[in-house]
Amino acid sequence: MAMRLRSQSLTRLILGGTFCSLALTGCLSPITLNRAVTTYDEAITDAISKQLLINIARAHQHQPVHFTGVSNIAATFDFRVSAGATPALTGEASRGLMPIFGGSVAENPTISIAPIEGEEFTKRLLTPFQETKFLLLLRQRYDIDLLLRLMAQELRIKEHGQEVAYRNTPADRTGYEKFRRVVTHLSAIQDENQLYAEPLVYDRTWTIPANSVTAEGFQALQKEYLVTYNQKDNSYTLRKQITGQILITNYDPNILSPDERARLIDETEEGQLSDVSFDIRPGHIGGEYPLKGEFRLRSFNSILNFLGRSLEEEPEYHVDKDPRSPAVHENPVHTMELLLSDAAPPGADVSIKSHGNYYAVNTTGPLARWNREAFQMLYLLFQMTVSEVPRVGVPSITIAK
Repeated sequence: MAMRLRSQSLTRLILGGTFCSLALTGCLSPITLNRAVTTYDEAITDAISKQLLINIARAHQHQPVHFTGVSNIAATFDFRVSAGATPALTGEASRGLMPIFGGSVAENPTISIAPIEGEEFTKRLLTPFQETKFLLLLRQRYDIDLLLRLMAQELRIKEHGQEVAYRNTPADRTGYEKFRRVVTHLSAIQDENQLYAEPLVYDRTWTIPANSVTAEGFQALQKEYLVTYNQKDNSYTLRKQITGQILITNYDPNILSPDERARLIDETEEGQLSDVSFDIRPGHIGGEYPLKGEFRLRSFNSILNFLGRSLEEEPEYHVDKDPRSPAVHENPVHTMELLLSDAAPPGADVSIKSHGNYYAVNTTGPLARWNREAFQMLYLLFQMTVSEVPRVGVPSITIAK
């Protein structure tokens, strides 16, 4: 009878220990998953941030840029439980049994790391950004002056019947100062919540004789156009909505007549996919300084070189706004202020050591927000080099800070 009771007690102890172990493992599973996801996310973000700084340092030293991407992470978790019982070690309790239970978690991550090279390197780092990606960031309420100072290679304006290019590089003082004043002017209009950025849309029509269209041809036309039959002159009117490139204005483009809208579409279509057109007219906010032209966007590699050269070779400098521009809230000297020092800079969000120096973004002082947003934008631009952004279906928007 005593042996049976001990056996039943042992069974209850083992089962109890097993249930406790399973319960413990059930609690650990979501905790372990949350910790792993957060840790991997922080590690990847930190790695990309440091790669950006390292490549700015390489550009500063006139060394080749190079990125290595984490293409995949597969983490396998092995949860194990154990339960049992053992006699107590001393005293009267040694006649009883002590439960033993526990659990363990083993993590086996598989991380795929691949260098960005070959055709991928060309597409992601050497190809100029398209205006659709510029608009996508502008819709996130980023400052237009920060976007253009980082992304634009040059400003192109027609003067005296000829197109003149003003480069966004401090080495070209005339071009750089003109570029900065125009960008600051757009920023001042944005500060007044009167800056529009949207694709031009126009309904284009064609008229063709009805007897020139076969039954098969009519079915093909219906797939591409809105077709209307005109009984009076026995003809078909074809209508199709044409979406042009982005146009930045200080007026609502909906006030334009259909003919003027079509003319502007034809003008902007003459440019490159990496061009961002603007039209600032009199009679509206900022109209005291009328402007018309386009910004030509640069590649991600050019952005890194611009930032690297700004450290010593071609430092940026203050440029006053044009006297005709409205008041501006911000006009920082640096597109993104970088620190170069012999020791790790205190207070920096992230820093790296390269070529015997420490590189960091200046995240202290009155312009800490501006510099953080510039680095965040640089991070987003690097991520946006992966895929294309379609132009079709982009809604009309008004941009305000």
